[in-house]
Parts: sequence; C-alpha cells; structure tokens
Amino acid sequence: MMAAMGYVDVAGAGFVLPDGRRLFADVAFRVGEGAKVALVGPNGAGKTTLLRMVAGDLALPEGTIARSGGLGVMRQFIGMIGDDRTLEDLALSLVKPDLGAAGERLAKAAAGLDDTERSQLAYANALAHWGEAGGYDAEVLFDTVAVAILGKPWDEVRHRPVRTLSGGQQKRFALDLLLRGDDEVLLLDEPDNFLDVPGKRWLEARLRESAKSVLYVSHDRELLAQTADRVVAVEGGTAWTHPGGFASWHEARLHRHDRMEENRRRWDEEHQKLKDLVLSLKQKATFNDGMASRYQAAQTRLRKFEEAGPPPTPPKEQSLRMNLRGGRTAKRAVICEQLEMEDLTFPFDLEIWYGDRVAVLGANGTGKSHFLRLLAAGGSDPEAENKPVDGAPLAHVAHHGVARLGARVRPGHFSQTHDRPELLERTLVEILWRGDDHRSGMDRAGAMKALNRYELAAQGDQRFGTLSGGQQARFLVLLLELSGATVLLLDEPTDNLDLASAEALEEGLDKFEGTVIAVTHDRWFTRSFDRFVLFQGDGEVVETPEPVWDVR
Repeated sequence: MMAAMGYVDVAGAGFVLPDGRRLFADVAFRVGEGAKVALVGPNGAGKTTLLRMVAGDLALPEGTIARSGGLGVMRQFIGMIGDDRTLEDLALSLVKPDLGAAGERLAKAAAGLDDTERSQLAYANALAHWGEAGGYDAEVLFDTVAVAILGKPWDEVRHRPVRTLSGGQQKRFALDLLLRGDDEVLLLDEPDNFLDVPGKRWLEARLRESAKSVLYVSHDRELLAQTADRVVAVEGGTAWTHPGGFASWHEARLHRHDRMEENRRRWDEEHQKLKDLVLSLKQKATFNDGMASRYQAAQTRLRKFEEAGPPPTPPKEQSLRMNLRGGRTAKRAVICEQLEMEDLTFPFDLEIWYGDRVAVLGANGTGKSHFLRLLAAGGSDPEAENKPVDGAPLAHVAHHGVARLGARVRPGHFSQTHDRPELLERTLVEILWRGDDHRSGMDRAGAMKALNRYELAAQGDQRFGTLSGGQQARFLVLLLELSGATVLLLDEPTDNLDLASAEALEEGLDKFEGTVIAVTHDRWFTRSFDRFVLFQGDGEVVETPEPVWDVR
C-alpha cells in the first residue's frame, strides 16, 4: 500500500454569492495525512462550494488553501441524463490534468486517422505523448477497474456511453479508479449517492483501508459513522471541527451550542453592566467635575467592547414543514399481473393498497427505477386516465404484462437524477408563480410562503440549475406537494437531503393521505416503511417481511 503524503489546509476561507449574500466566512480546517474528514451541514450551507475551492474549480476570494500531493476529484453529479460522454471520457476526467489532456489528444488523433501522412504523423505524436504522460500505466488501471466493476476488459467498454451504465455503476467505476490511482488526496462529493447497500458497504471498507487523505461530503449516517475520523460542520455561516468520529458529533454539537449560548448570555450581561456604568458616571459627572475622567474612560471601555462585537450565537435550527396531502383513491392503488420488464425481471404479480408504504429494494441495475417510471407514466394501460402530474420526463420502459393504477390514483414521480431540464434556467418563484396548469393561481406571495416552509425562500429568485443537490431535492418534493398526486413514486429521495430535510420528509410522508412507493438504499429511511419488495439479481421480484440488502 502506498504511503500517505497528501494533506489539505484551509485557513480563513470566505465566499459571497453573486447576489451579495455571504455564504460563509473564516472557515478553517485541516485534512491531515491519511485522514478521512467528512463535511456535514445543511443543504446550501456551502459544502460543495468548499470542495470546489479546494479542487481549484472555484476561485478563493478570501483566505488561503494549501495542499500537498496529487489531487483526485469526484464531483457531485457524474453521468447524468443527457451526458453523452463515453466511459473513456469519464476515466480521463478523473486522472491528472496532463494525462487527461494527452488522452483527449490521442482520442482526437485516432478519430481523424486516415491514409494521409499528416494524420498518421499526428496520431504517432499523440501516441508518444500519451506514453510519456503515463498513459500505458493508466490503461492498466482502467482495465483493472473495468473488470472489477463491469466484469469486462477495458477495450470492450471504453467507448460505451456513460448514460448506459446505472448510477451505481458510474459511481463505483469512478470511486474505484480514484481509490486505486496515484493521487494522495481525494475530494468526494456525495460518493455514496446511487450506490446500493452492498455498494455502500464496499465503499466503507475501501475508505477505511485506504492510505489516502480524503475530504468528502455525505448525508448517509451509517457511512459517516463507519468512515469519518473527524467531522467538519459547515453551518451558521462558518465551520467548526469535531476531532472525533460521527457517532460523538451530535453530542459535541449540542455541547458547543450550549457553550455559545452561555458565552452570549455573559456578553449580554457584561454589555448591560458597562452601559449602566456609563449612564451612572454621566449623571455623576454632571454634578462633579472630578468624575469626568472616569466617565470618559468608561465610554472608551464600552466603545471597545462593542467594537469587538458579541460572540456568535448557535446557528438557527432548520424548520422544514412538508404538507404532503394526497387524497382518497380506490382500495387497490397498483395492480401488477405477470409484469415483466424486458431483460430485467421475470413476470411477477403485485398488489399495492391505498395507504401502503412500500420500499423497493435490490441491487443497482435490477429494474427498480424502470418499475417506478412505468407506474409514473400511468402503467401499461394506454387508455388510463392516470397521467403523471409533476412534468418529469419519462423514458419508455419495455415490458410485458399488466401494470395498472387504481381509480383516482394520480402518480407523482421524484427522479433520482433530478432530470428536469425545463426547470434549469427558471427561478423558483417563476416556476411556482407562472408554473404548470395544476399550480396556476399562486401569486408571488404564495410562492414565497411555500418556499419558506421548505427553507428555500432565500433561493426564491435563484435559478433551479444553480441550486445545490439537496436544495433541488427539496424543491422537487415541494412540486410533488403542490401537484395533487395521490401516489408518490420516489426514486432515492434522501440521496441529497441533509439530516433535517430527510427527517422532515419522513414526517411528511407519515401524514400523507395516499400511497408511497420508494426505491431506496437508505438504511435509516427504510425503517419507516411497512412493506418491502425485493428486485433480486436473478430477475425474480419477491416480497420480504424485512428489508433485505444483499441477496446473497
């Protein structure tokens, strides 16, 4: 195993948003050699912004960042819908910049190769440059990872479009490549998203055994508890470091907030004493010239005290209120009869009743998301009146058999990948105010009121495409709330949600008068469900009395 040599030092980092609002200030922390440091905090607090600063993707307007060792970066969204890159493009984006550039040059030269001497010379030069940059060693690494993750050699998969891989396959390919690579420092933004539970356990083991220094963002509490040496909490416009693991972080946070409140109480008391003293001496100085110097000294002391400013107060706790309403439907909300999704499952029968909370479990690539998309499209009945109400694009799902929705069942679909291109350039208020037909009639004040319940009022005039992953997720849940859906089809809804948001979603679903069907790999979230449908790796779909994470 390689010796760990990389570190990251952040000192006094600050960032102001384009609209003039300060995101954070005076952020300082260290990722020591071989340490596994987790960035946690509310959605939109600046975790991804900090990672982008460390990665060099974003300029550092305040403070300094020192780094030692090669840097490998996995960004929050890779291989999203509409991503036309190949697996080779993805691999080259994850290696050192000079090696990636050499690979792109070689690919371009190979694509332009013909019988002309000029093209052949360009290809020969690109090939030589690729070798000098370490390309042949990289190809051995790519082949090792391709076989480990996809079960096929690199030459068979290198030109495969990224979008043809499941989200979990994309993440595991990227993670395995970075963890096996030469970079001493890794920055991982939501590395567990899209991973099934066996995949998360694989990641936990790989992080624990790695000698690399890793700074990562995650909202998966079990993964954090298994892997974090220390926790950097980004909240209240700054950050603080807990030197222990995640298991003791919550208690440390409570103690910290208690200390902050006590310090502020003492400051307020001292402030009042100084003001009282100044007032008293002012009155005495009116009748006694000898008190004037004491009065002036007290004024100076009060001024310096106030200029130093009060100690910070604990950050405001999040308060999300999700009013997921739903509505009464037929007793049988979903009926599947000998439903078979082509090349994914064998025929299966399933009845889901009004009010059921069904967790759809299984490994990546077994057909779970396809099943949700089929139901979101209204099932397999071409004359069904149950059309999707949230406007999400739905890919065609090849299938045989019957998937039918009951009377008055209106499906609302939450996509794991947040693939809503029609929303990207529109502000949140614009989407709600001038939104789709089923949301017409909401004025700006009503839109801001709804956004405030989801703690998104500050982002009201921000474009959807510029939100953090967690903010996007919260807004998409709000659209579901406003849609009138009576069955919620949720594909990994907690992937990007912070802890408070995930708890608010769970409470909202508990009050929802309708049916909930959710694909999830969140071990904590699954505990709130009462039925479990397992999509097995062998194509069988069965119901289990308890959550089953690993078919083996």
